[in-house]
Amino acid sequence: MNLENQEDITRRHYATDENLRIRIDTHDKYTVPDRSFADWVLDRANLIGHERILDIGCGTGLYHRKLQPRWDTTIPDITYIGMDLVDSMLANHPAKDGKGELGVGNIERLPFATDSFDVVMANHMLYHVNDIHKAVKEMQRVLKPTGVLVTATNSVNTMPELQVLMRRAIVLLTRGGAAQVRAPEMPSDRYALENGTRILAHYFYAVVRHDLPSALVFPEVEPAMTYLESTRDLREKSLPSDVVWDDVMMIMRQQINQLVKHLGELVINKSSGVLIASDNGGFIGEFIEHRNGKVEVSE
Repeated sequence: MNLENQEDITRRHYATDENLRIRIDTHDKYTVPDRSFADWVLDRANLIGHERILDIGCGTGLYHRKLQPRWDTTIPDITYIGMDLVDSMLANHPAKDGKGELGVGNIERLPFATDSFDVVMANHMLYHVNDIHKAVKEMQRVLKPTGVLVTATNSVNTMPELQVLMRRAIVLLTRGGAAQVRAPEMPSDRYALENGTRILAHYFYAVVRHDLPSALVFPEVEPAMTYLESTRDLREKSLPSDVVWDDVMMIMRQQINQLVKHLGELVINKSSGVLIASDNGGFIGEFIEHRNGKVEVSE
């Protein structure tokens, strides 16, 4: 039985930025259509130029890099603070040599005063947290009353082809019955678009879900296998006790190789998006003003 909690697993998995870098590079290189997911998320946040932004789980600075061109043009007055649980993840963050501040901290105990930020981002990271509800309450605490929470994540239905292949590999390896076998859970299942919406609705007046479907298209087996290996720490714990990760990967390689030979490529459909939550700001502010009779409707 795996007795590690989520924080221990996260610290081990992100002891270096290699696994994260592999996945970011894979999505950048093999996603169809070719579109920046991070830019799309920032567009949904509707930044107007004066915001104080907290980027939790900022890692190597993906969202800082996407903010930089906007800093120089449309939103010159924003303030950026990046925070990560693991200090080593910040080593290559661009804020070390440019705009913004960085610090180490835990989302369940944010080291900031109440009502400190206009925008809090926690993108593709809440599923790593021990107590997700506690984390959401902390983010709500540090947001201003008109603040906006931005949390990108995946759908529970993302990458179904990959899940089918992994389940088939496990069925071939386990002594248990096939009916009892399911693919190792996706890391994001703990906080996905579906259950994330319900969680945020407990704490915020309004939650809006935006979806961006796409696909990973692999023309050969190696980049697919490299991507899979980068998730080992996060998924291996879900394997049956009589199944070894390396054996699963051996069968996965054989399956993917056959599919690429037969079809010319391996297509893995992705279902990702972002949840935007607020009590009285951003997208919901105008609605509340209209509801309270403060906005005139033109005929």
